[in-house]
Amino acid sequence: MRAVTVVNPGPDYTLTLAERETPVPGPGQVLIKVAAAGLNRADLLQAKGKYPPPAGAPDTLGLEVSGEIAEAAADSPFRIGDKVCALLPGGGYAEYARVDEGSVLPLPAGVDLIEAAALPEALFTAWTNLIDAGGLRSKETVLIHGGSSGVGSAAIQLAAALGAKVLTTAGGAERCEKCERLGAMLAIDHHTDDFVEEVLAATAGRGADVILDMVGGDYIVRNFAAAATKGRIVNIAYQKGSTATVDFRLMLAKRLTLTATTLRGRSPEEKRALRDALLKTVWPLIEIGAIKPVVDRVFPLAEAAAAHAHMAKTGHFGKILLTV
Repeated sequence: MRAVTVVNPGPDYTLTLAERETPVPGPGQVLIKVAAAGLNRADLLQAKGKYPPPAGAPDTLGLEVSGEIAEAAADSPFRIGDKVCALLPGGGYAEYARVDEGSVLPLPAGVDLIEAAALPEALFTAWTNLIDAGGLRSKETVLIHGGSSGVGSAAIQLAAALGAKVLTTAGGAERCEKCERLGAMLAIDHHTDDFVEEVLAATAGRGADVILDMVGGDYIVRNFAAAATKGRIVNIAYQKGSTATVDFRLMLAKRLTLTATTLRGRSPEEKRALRDALLKTVWPLIEIGAIKPVVDRVFPLAEAAAAHAHMAKTGHFGKILLTV
């Protein structure tokens, strides 16, 4: 099969198509004939040598795909030809991908097979961080940083569909407007406005009950000021840096919870539980149109390097996909 290979991993990495052996599914696994793969910033980090795949995962990039079941055991809940999307620990930038059954979801009704590749990583991440780690409840206020990203655009829709009041940050008026069309009550332009001031003004001084942060850096401290008493702050990435000088007295005074999570290295059992939660609660919301895949641009697999360059510019909105 054809797969994208990282040449010279590091700051000057390149990507090329190469022939690799088609993976063989083991017990409890299926083989997917890939239609499309989603890009994630983790792919760029891995190509730069900063985010190695977990033990046992393929070194090929790609954490999510859509496509058709090509091989499945007789006792599998999936059948050859089933249209699906799936979360992967790696291996998505290829013609075929092997994946545990517990990370596979059926194609939602009304969703295009290519666009479905935008769903798994974003929704697994949004659910586990907003609901499991953040404990977000209906009518609470959530602040989602990076609302124009793949995870951010999914998190806005998920939180709004579940009845939360959504505030978000994004860069530029156009991206802020798109965030509000997805369901954000207020989108704050971080280029021109102070999100702490805007959040406090929008909540009559109370602050946000849950904050989802993929920015880090000085946001780590500023989130304390933007949070409500007993607020829950969940960090999932540190694009502006993972270190900060923090005065924890405000955290103490507000009785805040600060946590951080990752998804890729979780066990198949943990991912299956997340899959089941999405299937029960989120897939019906997709099928009625309350949550939609948000796709910025689609590249052919052979142009994976151009897709990475497009993501690195940070001007996109939603997911970037590769078609196989």
